Amino acid sequence: MWFKKKVEAKPDEKLKFPDGLWVKCESCGEIQYRKALENNLWICTECRFHFRINCRTYIELLLDDAHLDEQDANLEPVDILDFPEYKKKMKSAQQKTQMREGTVYGFAKIGGAPVVFAAMDFGFMGGSMGSVIGEKIARAIRAAREREHPLIIVSASGGARMQEGIFSLMQMAKTSAELALLNQKKILYISILTHPTTAGVMASYASLGDIIIAEPGALLGFTGPRVIEQTIGEKLPQGFQRSEFMLEHGMVDIVVSRKELRNTLVKILNIVSPANPVNPNG
Repeated sequence: MWFKKKVEAKPDEKLKFPDGLWVKCESCGEIQYRKALENNLWICTECRFHFRINCRTYIELLLDDAHLDEQDANLEPVDILDFPEYKKKMKSAQQKTQMREGTVYGFAKIGGAPVVFAAMDFGFMGGSMGSVIGEKIARAIRAAREREHPLIIVSASGGARMQEGIFSLMQMAKTSAELALLNQKKILYISILTHPTTAGVMASYASLGDIIIAEPGALLGFTGPRVIEQTIGEKLPQGFQRSEFMLEHGMVDIVVSRKELRNTLVKILNIVSPANPVNPNG
């Protein structure tokens, strides 16, 4: 009897899919067709997990005519501490995102209602908060106070930017102080938390909204669950620090699907200004 030798294909000879055609959901592990995800606003078709999207996509999703009258777009970070590799990482992030820094802000309308809108981009060095991000958020808050327009901030961040040391940490106090002044004028601030919003950003302006909205499944908190488990030596509850857990424990006001986010903002703005009803279609 003759046996045919089975020849294993070499790694570089195996069937390859085009780069970026398929995406794995980090929540359920299901392999997703990229085009289907895009058509579904980057929401997993199996478990409804919300993939990260960039700040420009939020502008298209939430603002009338997808238009933001952007302010201070030319501001960019300075390597004031001469931190190793910081300039190189900044340049790489700028080329990758086509942004000077990881936050945009400006003037916009939602359903016809004027707002001051800011959004962070996790793709820029993990959404880390440096001195320029803190300054742009502070300027957005001041603009809302001066114009007496509602303020909306979409947060996505891994926390303070270590390459800027204390200059980064100072932004927590600065933005919080600006929000206190905004609150004194009784101007609405809506904070939208996306996956993930953690550390210094969560411990400052992201958690100080009059209304705090979270996307489903977002990781929210000062530090990650793995660090907490290692510190306390105990297993954390299922879903700890996810949006739904935070809602149950009173840390956020509402969990809203990305598909309903714009309509939810329109409803809130209508409640705030009932004499000037907002048109959901812009």
